[in-house]
Amino acid sequence: MNKPNIVCVDDQQDILAALKKDLLPLAPFFSILLCESALEAGEVMEEIHEQGEHLALVICDHVMPGKTGIDFLIEINEDQRFPGIKKILLTGLATHQDSIIAINRAGIDHYTEKPWDPGEFLHTAQVLLTQYLIHSGMAYQPFLAILDPPTLYKELRNRG
Repeated sequence: MNKPNIVCVDDQQDILAALKKDLLPLAPFFSILLCESALEAGEVMEEIHEQGEHLALVICDHVMPGKTGIDFLIEINEDQRFPGIKKILLTGLATHQDSIIAINRAGIDHYTEKPWDPGEFLHTAQVLLTQYLIHSGMAYQPFLAILDPPTLYKELRNRG
């Protein structure tokens, strides 16, 4: 089986490089795909769906040319092809109103401000990926080395 996917979306290549570096411990278990726009990310997600693969996490910048990150995350939230996908909004410029929309309409799971702490960011990703794996019904045992133990315990306890 193919690795589940993490899609990172930001129009700045240095941010994408930082995300890839910070998520590197997850690379043996997840495919980390980098996209420079919502349009490109949409195309990548279409390929993931067509290949029958799992899309576990989308990390998306808010301010991008063309479609904003919030608008893109709203579309993902309404797309029935990707149930249970976890979403992180990454931004340094969101207003209070933007945050409300992201929570209420895009169903984001986490809001991260730039610049972020790499260790905290990786931990957040591990928590969300742990939740995704349990809720998706995938076998979580092959991922134990990178899952968040307290989250795994809580999710399994709630499931059983």
